[in-house]
Amino acid sequence: MSVRKETGFTLIELMIVVTVIAILAAVAYPSYQAQVRKGRMGQAQADLLELSQFMERCFASNNSYQGCALPFSTSPRNGTPYYQIEFNPATTRTEFNLRAVPQTAGGQDKQKCGTLELNQSGVKRFGALGTQADCW
Repeated sequence: MSVRKETGFTLIELMIVVTVIAILAAVAYPSYQAQVRKGRMGQAQADLLELSQFMERCFASNNSYQGCALPFSTSPRNGTPYYQIEFNPATTRTEFNLRAVPQTAGGQDKQKCGTLELNQSGVKRFGALGTQADCW
């Protein structure tokens, strides 16, 4: 009678591999989510700059920001809105303020930069937790 040697993985070896994969996933997934939120914020910044240019074209045509209506109010324009874009004209005809307010969809409200703002002078503002380098 001959003895056959069994080959394969033991249950302990398999559990060690599963544990290592779980630890790696626990570290990688939050970092991935932060990068996704940062990308969505970049889209909102680009939308604010595009809308600012739209407002300047409207001012060039009308000699006033009053009466100008934004062509879109969410970022991104299609799909799930991660930012709501608000337009706050001042009482004078020579001022405006655009705001991108993060929404709860996709955890975008957890972005440390908070609400992004841009006015007619190109002044950029953001939430209290961010820095200029991180947010604009």
